[in-house]
Amino acid sequence: MRYSIGVDVGGTNIVCGVMDESGVVLEKMKCPTDAHLGLDTVLSLIVDMVNTLRQQFVNTGELVGMGLGIPGLVDPKKGVIVSAGHLQWFNVPVAELLRKRTGLPVYIDNDVRMYMYGEAVAGAGRGYSHILGITIGTGISAAMINDEKLFYGYKAMSGEIGHVQMEGVSEKCVCGLSACLETVASASGMVAQAKKAIATGRSTILTEWFPGETINQLTAAHISKALDTGDTLANEIITRAGKWIGQALASVVTVLSPEVIIVGGGGALAGERIMSPLRQELNKLLLSDYSDGLHIVLAEHNEDAGIIGSSIHARQQLERIHDQS
Repeated sequence: MRYSIGVDVGGTNIVCGVMDESGVVLEKMKCPTDAHLGLDTVLSLIVDMVNTLRQQFVNTGELVGMGLGIPGLVDPKKGVIVSAGHLQWFNVPVAELLRKRTGLPVYIDNDVRMYMYGEAVAGAGRGYSHILGITIGTGISAAMINDEKLFYGYKAMSGEIGHVQMEGVSEKCVCGLSACLETVASASGMVAQAKKAIATGRSTILTEWFPGETINQLTAAHISKALDTGDTLANEIITRAGKWIGQALASVVTVLSPEVIIVGGGGALAGERIMSPLRQELNKLLLSDYSDGLHIVLAEHNEDAGIIGSSIHARQQLERIHDQS
């Protein structure tokens, strides 16, 4: 049996999994990214997880390679992270560094492209030819897949929808710009909006759940739960985030013309709480003849999509090299 490893490096967590030739995830591990501890620490975490999984399958087959999805602007051909603001990685040759530490062929790409590639091939995108995917997590990003082929564009920047400038937004973004979509509509952006409102004295159940300094433990999941209690602030934050994402998607959809939009990431766990305002805003801004046939769905694999896409991508790169030799 020939195995491959897929790694999904997020701003919050790293998920690492082993996949067999039939596309089944056999085993996986998860740990905090701890990006604040620096590049070497994060790479060591990845190597430790790879080695642990490797040992579990050492007697049952061959580990042929690994793929990684990493947030930010990535040069897949060179294996370099050009700019990953949430990780504070700039011009880092990640593929080569991990190849030296593991002895495996390593292929990297943007995390959302890998996540949505996994959904396109083995998840909610099955049966569709033109797929637009968006993830709502620590940041917001998107990917386009046509006939199972990823669209990259110039400098592989395609999909950075989180850095679309939004009217009425002024927050500074980790990318260096201001007014980016993800500063208000990502999971971290929604938390920042809640903290900002609480600091001005807004009444909310969130201050009962997290009094004083414990407010720093607040997550987007807590905001979703607060919405379920009828909390006005939580409703404002999530509804506004959904509308902002719908507005940003309207321009992207008009240009790329997908059949289906897949919404994934931690923020998507809010389900209809965020999907409903997103759909309403998006449909309001599209031609009805088009929007009537557009499908907007939640990701099927959510946590596993990134490792599935990264693993499949690594196998394909290895096969391409084999075919050329």
